[in-house]
Amino acid sequence: MSGVANKPNSPRQKMINLMYIVFIAMMALSISTEVLDGFVLVEDSMRTSIDNTTKRNDIVAGDLEAYYHNNPEKVKEWYEKGIQVRKESDELYDYIQSLKERIVKHADGDKGDVNNIRRQDNIEASSYIMLSPVTREGKKLREAVDSYRTMMADMIADPEKTKVLEANLSTVPPKRKGTNTPSWEVAMFENMPVVAAVTLLTKLQNDIRSAEGEVLSNLLSSVDVGDYRVNQIRAQVIPESQVVMRGSQYKASIVLSAVDSTKRPAIFVNGNELPYENKGVFSVTAGSAGTFPVKGYIEMPNNDGTVARHNFNSEYFVTEPTATVAPTLMNVLYAGISNPIRIAVPGVPSGNVSATMSNGTLTREGEVWSARPSQVGTEAVVSVNARMADGNSVSMGKYSFRVRALPDPLPYIEYKDANGNVRRFKGGAISKRDLVAADGILAAIDDDLLNVEYTVLRFELTFFDSMGNAIPEVSQGTKFTAGQKTKIRNLARGKRFYISRAVAKGPDGIERTLNTIEVIVN
Repeated sequence: MSGVANKPNSPRQKMINLMYIVFIAMMALSISTEVLDGFVLVEDSMRTSIDNTTKRNDIVAGDLEAYYHNNPEKVKEWYEKGIQVRKESDELYDYIQSLKERIVKHADGDKGDVNNIRRQDNIEASSYIMLSPVTREGKKLREAVDSYRTMMADMIADPEKTKVLEANLSTVPPKRKGTNTPSWEVAMFENMPVVAAVTLLTKLQNDIRSAEGEVLSNLLSSVDVGDYRVNQIRAQVIPESQVVMRGSQYKASIVLSAVDSTKRPAIFVNGNELPYENKGVFSVTAGSAGTFPVKGYIEMPNNDGTVARHNFNSEYFVTEPTATVAPTLMNVLYAGISNPIRIAVPGVPSGNVSATMSNGTLTREGEVWSARPSQVGTEAVVSVNARMADGNSVSMGKYSFRVRALPDPLPYIEYKDANGNVRRFKGGAISKRDLVAADGILAAIDDDLLNVEYTVLRFELTFFDSMGNAIPEVSQGTKFTAGQKTKIRNLARGKRFYISRAVAKGPDGIERTLNTIEVIVN
């Protein structure tokens, strides 16, 4: 009985199956090196921007402290608020830094370095750290950002600046038309490569330092001591976001921290004068990835007829479009059945994401997509597009998947145990009571990854008499025949029979002959 000795339920076969699954997963989860390198470039640029912003914040905080020492009675309120702003900003910044380190160490080990990530394409670490139901770090971070945003917004009197600050630190999740909207933390970190998750957290740190600087400047301007502020007028660049996706627009307001509404400033950006009707808003279409400067000066006429020039220097970062495409079964698509797939683009609502697939069909079903490949051995290529806020459609990339035929199912006998729980018997010892109560033979792929039901068309039970002669009993269909039931009832404890020549048809329409299983009456 070689078929019995090598049955697929053996430990050796289980190990082979497991190794095969791991190999397929490793092949399917490849992420473009260019995309990963783009995140590294943006990460480096944002760290430089954070350093520059921190230095500017230190200067503003130093000015506020100097004013306090010169006139503590009048400046005390604003000085104490400035201390609170710096304290809360540093605590939230350091907390985010600790999350980045934990994500990298989960991916690269205890010696993982945030500045030198080895396993950049690892998509498990960010979900494990940020979305764990035990630590709930993603939820904690969202609540901390919400609390910080509320505190900082309360310290700014200008409603327009408040809107910019609240938009930069918003934790509102992307809306999905007709589906459940995920939480902010799920949209940010689910199935996100380590390098992308770290870059997103660095952007959040950059937004925190920018918000800190905006509030400190506002506190400084609130000190009503004219002789302190005469030489403190600064030109500022206030971007809607310093990180934009290729194909979308970068927008920033170019303003002075102190403005006289009776005078019209002239604004020059990157060598060109900004039209007056733009009201200080500078915009440019991001055509390629990288770091781009925003520098120039503002000319303001003085009362004596002279012109004062105030220089400014900033930058913005453009990232390559990227999308997340993750099969929910295995990292492979099976021909003949619907394969659930999740498709998401960070920062883009689900309703603005569209996708197509070669070698088959791809349809949206609520929060997931259903991919149904048609031909085995030919790759299925998923193409993802996203409609941006300006109405333009941007390609997010193409993702290839191997297409394989469904594996053979296993026959089993379904019965209820003594507690009434439904069980699947796939070979070995079973009580006569459970055998007699069973209706017949079923078949399915049930390996913790796939769960596909098959229809049994026919099967054969092989019994042996006292002389060792084989006595086959054939059933056309899925149920035991009366003759099979009788022979099962007549079997003594310790006797055995075999379920063989079972033929089943799956959802792909292919008939398959199933492996033989041995049944021992207990």
